[in-house]
Amino acid sequence: MPKVFSDPDALAEEIIRDVGTDLVVGLPLGLGKANHVVNALYARACADPDIKLTMLSALTLEKPAPKALIERRFITPVIDRLFGGYPDLTYADALRERRLPPNIDVVEFFFLAGRWLHVPAAQQNYISANYTNAASYLLARGMNVVTQLVAQRVVDGVPRYSLSCNTDTTLDVLRERRAGRATFKLIAQVNSELPFMPGEGDLPAEEFSAVLDSAATDFPLFAPPSEPISDTRYAIGLNAASLVRDGGTLQIGIGQIGDALAQGLILRQRHGAAFHDVVTRLCEARPGVAQEAGAFQVGLYGVSEMVTEAFIGLIDAGILTRAIDGVVLHGAFFLGPRSFYRVLREMPSDEIARIQMMPVSFTNELYGDEDRKRSARIDARFINVTMMATLLGAAVSDGLDDGQVVSGVGGQYNFVAQAFALQGARSVLTLEATRQSGGALKSNFLWRYGHETIPRHLRDVFVTEYGVADLRGKSDADVIASMLTIADSRFQGELARLAKDAGKLPRGYEIPAAYRDNHPERIAAALKPAREAGLLPSFPFGCDFTEVEQRLIPALEILQGAQHSSRALAGLLWQGLMRKPDTADEACLARLGLDRPKTWPERFYRALVNAALAESRAS
Repeated sequence: MPKVFSDPDALAEEIIRDVGTDLVVGLPLGLGKANHVVNALYARACADPDIKLTMLSALTLEKPAPKALIERRFITPVIDRLFGGYPDLTYADALRERRLPPNIDVVEFFFLAGRWLHVPAAQQNYISANYTNAASYLLARGMNVVTQLVAQRVVDGVPRYSLSCNTDTTLDVLRERRAGRATFKLIAQVNSELPFMPGEGDLPAEEFSAVLDSAATDFPLFAPPSEPISDTRYAIGLNAASLVRDGGTLQIGIGQIGDALAQGLILRQRHGAAFHDVVTRLCEARPGVAQEAGAFQVGLYGVSEMVTEAFIGLIDAGILTRAIDGVVLHGAFFLGPRSFYRVLREMPSDEIARIQMMPVSFTNELYGDEDRKRSARIDARFINVTMMATLLGAAVSDGLDDGQVVSGVGGQYNFVAQAFALQGARSVLTLEATRQSGGALKSNFLWRYGHETIPRHLRDVFVTEYGVADLRGKSDADVIASMLTIADSRFQGELARLAKDAGKLPRGYEIPAAYRDNHPERIAAALKPAREAGLLPSFPFGCDFTEVEQRLIPALEILQGAQHSSRALAGLLWQGLMRKPDTADEACLARLGLDRPKTWPERFYRALVNAALAESRAS
């Protein structure tokens, strides 16, 4: 039986006595980090330079850090409400501020998107890895301790512990330990909010060397709030939803597009005519776009490294019903809002048994029990997000051309490889056609780029708000022509010219007229009827924002967009100075502390927000 501790510092001392002063500690990705144990080990190494501490991790979660005045006033109360009791990981600030002691290293294979750009120590210690290779890399570096947040259940007076949110790499390294190919101490920290998930991650106490279990070290789980789904992302999700076959298999990647996809599938299930109408409006007069628009009679089976609240929505809607040995969803880790964790905690045992958390080697690969996996993963759609794409079909998902890492490869390459290995499967990479960068609008389609996550020889299906490009097996010229049809029309001409100059597109090629109206206004018009009918809500799976905050969000998005144009800002300012806010708007202004402005900056921002509120209702 493991030793049980109530003091994390005492547990840290026990680990050092047991393992020694050269600590190589594995921290699960994301939610599953045992924060108090990690912080105690970090503090002990800071105090004693003879201790060498290497932390091997991924997806270090941090509370948002607002900077601008309006951003601070809006998000700070939300942070306090949702993250107030969450203990910060002390190594994160030290790493960012370049004050990490020389005897401590932090090594990660996946970053919270954009948070570690231009932080030298983080960028230099990053390991580029497929998710399925991460466990072997941890063991190769001599990992001798694994610390993990767990759920606890007492059965017949004997405690059992669930790996819950992070079976991903922990089950894989435990398999190596049982086979005698690895030696490490497994340390648990009990958390009362963590759902007890059945399956392979339900472990006896004997698997653990020590357990931290105390009311003083219990804490609310990291729970990022859902964000509103924009028109652009809804259009992408709806286009992708038209590619999913009844009776097939579904994997969804990280982000709002996954929520939009799930809501699109629910719309297709419950309001088939409305789904067909909105997808047709999005792709009006565009030949050759195959649509799956029928309701789900057989249902889908889910196998996804990340389990999100969207999957619960698909289960509730009767879409995720195709069971494999009684299981409709296999996952490797989860992260989401508070409501998601609560649903899992309160789910009846017969229902939660249909959701099984597995090692990442199961979800992301076909190796091991391959025949069974192949028979289960029929007509699979692996739907993930990429940042940019080249016209030749390469995807840029994790890094920049100067080598800076934005996030990580994660499981994307694994799922693309599966799509080519499985009969009837497709890899669907989604992206927004444009982005704002440096105060200018830029295309996310490029002729060339200095970094690729998915090479062009694995090009398959790309989806933007403007449609679907099926690239598999096509020639370079046909691929370029297809990619141009889903690019923003403000950039199509220049992109086509670059392709022609490179000799990859015929000089006489013209983009068909049906694809030359790729503008945001067309997308907004196409979605408007479904939006107004309440079929495409901004928060389809619940919301942690108050009603006032929900009214503020679209206005603040308008204000953020206007910051790229002095003319737009001036227009908002004039409109806001001339307009008297109504009672609802006054509540929004009060939420930002702008109901009684005392300084010129506050008066300035009051006018801008006042105008943006009016414009958000008109749009």
